[in-house]
Parts: sequence; structure tokens; C-alpha cells
Amino acid sequence: MENVNMLLEPLRAFLAEMGVFLPRLALALLVIAAGWGLAKLARFAVVKALRAINFNVLTERAGLDEFLRQGGIRSDTTDIFGVLVYWLIVLAALVIAFNTLGLNYITELLRQVVMFVPRLLVALVILAFGAYFARFIAGAVMAYCRNVGIQDSDVLGRVAQYAILAFVVLIALEQIQIGGDIIRHSFLILLAGTVLALALAFGIGGQRWAAELLERWWPRSSLDERSNIEDLPRRTQGPRRTDL
Repeated sequence: MENVNMLLEPLRAFLAEMGVFLPRLALALLVIAAGWGLAKLARFAVVKALRAINFNVLTERAGLDEFLRQGGIRSDTTDIFGVLVYWLIVLAALVIAFNTLGLNYITELLRQVVMFVPRLLVALVILAFGAYFARFIAGAVMAYCRNVGIQDSDVLGRVAQYAILAFVVLIALEQIQIGGDIIRHSFLILLAGTVLALALAFGIGGQRWAAELLERWWPRSSLDERSNIEDLPRRTQGPRRTDL
């Protein structure tokens, strides 16, 4: 009899473990199912809300949707926001489910991913508004240069746009903590090198080219006409008479 009990003891322990594990498994599956349904509902609500406030129009004008289409992605930025919110809720449900099962290593890994998704959402918002602002500044620079008669207005507008985009990308990368100080310092080094190279080119080897470029942007004739127009009221007034 004692031998039979010794043989049945592992089976009893196994059944006891299963009795504890199966309710946890059922609860974990219930959490995953509820999280999946909530994620689908949240994705639908987020996409509808963003389209209601014309966020898709902003991203289209900012050029993000065109950039995605050139990369072979059919979804626009609004749909990507919905997908990110969907996976954020699904991963949060998986964290709760694996924590219920006592799988601490998987829980910690998924928690790191869940903490990354909100930063990615904020980075996308920064890119969307930053790219739209860069295009707005480029259009303003082009319009101003054309109104004042400066040639190469398109080039100046593009330079302003790409300069703003560079800073926006740096801010977005800082938000998702990619690169950090390495990318920031590399950008500053490249910017300083570019400025130094342009200064040397204008000061040493490109004086004639710089003079021609400045003449194209601000012709002397227009400057002389402007100065004559400014001096015209003074000439018409003539010398003042002083009565004794």
C-alpha cells in the first residue's frame, strides 16, 4: 500500500499544480480576449477621431503620407496611429496575462515594449506637425523672396525646409531615445563643418561666385532705385526758410 501511495504522490502533485494553473490560464485567456476586443474598438475610435479633426489632411500636406507611399506602405499616417494604439492595448493585455501566469521574464520584456509605443506615438506627432511647419516656412520664404525680387527662391525655401526638418527629426529621435548624444553631436559637427566650408569658399575661392550670387539676389540697380525713392521726399521739400 505504501508503494502505491509513493507511486501516486507525483500524480497528486501534478493534479494539484494543474488545479492551480488552469484557473490562471483561463483568466489569462480571458484577459487576452478582452484586450483584443478593446484594442479593435480603440483602433476604430482613434482612426475616426483623427479623421474627424482632419489630421490626415495635415499629414498629407506635411508629406508623410507621400513618403509612406514611396516606401510601398499603403496605409497612411492616421492608420498607423490606429495600429500603434491597437498593439499598445494588446501588449498591455499580454503583460497582465503573463503576469497572472507568473512568467516574469516575458512580462518584463513586454513591459519594455509597452513603454516604447507611447514614445513612438509622440515622435510621430512631432514629425507630423514639424514637417507641416517646415513646408509652411518653405512656402513663406519662397513667397517673400519672389515678392522682393530675389532669385533662386525655390532653393532658399528648400534650404529652410530641410533645416527645420533636420531639427524635427533630432527631436523625434530624442523622444524615442535612439542615438542620443551620438546623433546630436554628429549633427552639430556636420553643421559646423558645412558652415566653415561655405565660409572658406566665400572668403577664399568663391569671391567672384559669391558676388554674382549676391548680385542676382539683390541687384544694385534695385538698391539704387530704392535709395532714390527714399531720398525723393527730402529733395522735394528743399531747404527750410528761416525768418529773421
